[in-house]
Amino acid sequence: MAQLKVTLLRGLAGKTERQRANIHSLGLRKIRDSVVVEDHPTTRGQIAKVQHLVTVETIEE
Repeated sequence: MAQLKVTLLRGLAGKTERQRANIHSLGLRKIRDSVVVEDHPTTRGQIAKVQHLVTVETIEE
C-alpha cells in the first residue's frame, strides 16, 4: 500500500479548532514538520480539510 508524506507549511494561528484538530491528528506540530502516514480514505479526508496548510507527496514501496 502507498504511503503519504505530509508536510505542514503554514502555521495554525487564526485557524479553526477543526483544522487544528486535523493537523494534530496527522501528527504535525510545527511548521515544516513532516510525517509519513498510510494512504487511507480517512487520512485523505483529513488532508482535504487542511490542504491549504500542507503539501502531500506519495511514497511508493
